[in-house]
Amino acid sequence: DLELLLKKLNLRRFHLYGHSYGGILAFEYLKRVAERGQSGEEEEDGDHLNKCLSVILSSTPTDMEETIQSINDLEQSLLQQDPDLYTLDERFRKEYQCRTENIPQPLANSYAHAGTVWAGIDVVKDWKAEKVSDDTTRMPSSMIMVGEYDFVNELSASKWKALFNHPFVRMKILNECSHHGLLEDGNAYGEVVDSFFSEYD
Repeated sequence: DLELLLKKLNLRRFHLYGHSYGGILAFEYLKRVAERGQSGEEEEDGDHLNKCLSVILSSTPTDMEETIQSINDLEQSLLQQDPDLYTLDERFRKEYQCRTENIPQPLANSYAHAGTVWAGIDVVKDWKAEKVSDDTTRMPSSMIMVGEYDFVNELSASKWKALFNHPFVRMKILNECSHHGLLEDGNAYGEVVDSFFSEYD
């Protein structure tokens, strides 16, 4: 679908950003492009049909089984503090998903329109990122962003460095943020994204 969109928009050079599940899709797309490049599907000038200049994976897990376990552990910690199951979801949201007093309207809207097929964790519960072979086409330089209180924790996010086929992968921890840093501190989040992408324009 992304390749069809790029073709429709006639985009030859672009930056790629994926948040959470979108980051999984971004990585799988880039992995496919890298593996396809190995087979020689290139234009006459030797360049690929579409070129991703850089990529940001924001709050993106490397292993869904580990992430689900992390969520369960965090929920148990909250229940130890207060055993009220009725308030658990909202307490988890305020601590590890989006640290705002009320849920931001864009986030509420996304939950309300998530659909049925690709909604929830179960659809990707068995997914685990696989390292891209070093002999494939080089993937774009990358930044991994994760919130200080993100349920996709720093340990999980740091594993991305070993999964790309080059060493140009940096980490950025967003202070006082959780999973939805863009909605918690949009200005600071935007500055990080803009600064990184600008390096590769």
